[in-house]
Amino acid sequence: MASSSEQICQTVKELIEVCRDGQEGFQTAAEAVGDPALRAEFLQYSEQRRQFATDLESAIAASGRKVDEPGTSLSGTLHRGWINLRQSLAGNDEKAVLSECERGEDTAIETYRKARQARLPNPFREIVESEYADVQRVHDRVRSLRDQWKVAD
Repeated sequence: MASSSEQICQTVKELIEVCRDGQEGFQTAAEAVGDPALRAEFLQYSEQRRQFATDLESAIAASGRKVDEPGTSLSGTLHRGWINLRQSLAGNDEKAVLSECERGEDTAIETYRKARQARLPNPFREIVESEYADVQRVHDRVRSLRDQWKVAD
C-alpha cells in the first residue's frame, strides 16, 4: 500500500518508466511498419505515453516530492514487454510488431493495476485511473488489430 512519500514516489516512478517504455516502443513500432494508418496510430500512442509520463512528473513536482530520474534504473520486469520488438522489426512484419506491442501493453496494464492497488492519494489516484482506462483501450485496440492481421493472412 502506497502511504509513505517514498512508496508513492516509487509507484509513480514505475509508472513513468513504463510510460517512457511505451513511448519508445510505439515510436520504434511506427518506424517498423509499412502501413501508413498503422504508423500514424503508433505515433499517436507514442505521444499519448509521453503525455502520461509528463502528467505524472508534473503531479510529483506539484506535490513537493522528488523522484529519482525515471529510466535510469529500468527493471527487467518493466522493460520486458518491449525487448523483443526490435528483434521483430527486421522483417517489417506488421503482425509480429503488433504482437510485441500487445506484449508491451500487457506490462503497462500490470504496472497500472499495481498502482491502482497502492491506494495513492489524489491527484495521483485520478491520474492513474484515467491513464489506466486509456492504456486498457490501447491494449484492446492493438490486440484487435493483431487479430485482424491474422485473419487477413
